Amino acid sequence: MIKKVEDFGKYIALAGFRDAKITDAKSFFSQIRKMTRDVQIQFLNADLIAGWEHLYFAVLNAMKAFESKLNISNSLAIETLLYASSQRQINKAVNLLGIKNESPRVAVLVMADTERGANAVLETVSQMMPGERDDSVFRLTDEKVAGIRKLFSISDLEFEAKLERKGLEKEALVDLVIEHGALLVTRR
Repeated sequence: MIKKVEDFGKYIALAGFRDAKITDAKSFFSQIRKMTRDVQIQFLNADLIAGWEHLYFAVLNAMKAFESKLNISNSLAIETLLYASSQRQINKAVNLLGIKNESPRVAVLVMADTERGANAVLETVSQMMPGERDDSVFRLTDEKVAGIRKLFSISDLEFEAKLERKGLEKEALVDLVIEHGALLVTRR
């Protein structure tokens, strides 16, 4: 999936993988980054991603932080991870939402100046990534809900306040995750 971030003239590409099980994450990241120098790339634990919207708004917030010089890190990829995890500390964000060795489901986020550049990097990553390409890992499933609520410390009270009516629980959770990320800029 490729989306244009209109306000910034950039493109983001998202891809999911299952059964990824990268045995040496550090080495894998290093190899990928050498081959994809002109773009920003981030790998995340797909089990804690609340839909593609979660990552889209993390990128948008990260770009806004750089534009207003309120960024925490010097890298758009790291800044996006901070917003996606709603954390101010890079190590904590990596530990919570980053992938580890043997992570079974991985979300890949590519940020590029052109659609062609985003596509090319996504193709490179797809060829190098162990496991099978499966964008359904972005879907917010019942199995993911508890882990996401725990990660973002979403209480029953907060959840019920956001829930407009029964049957819209997943939509409410996605909205809350996006709000938690957006509020990161207010925590100084």
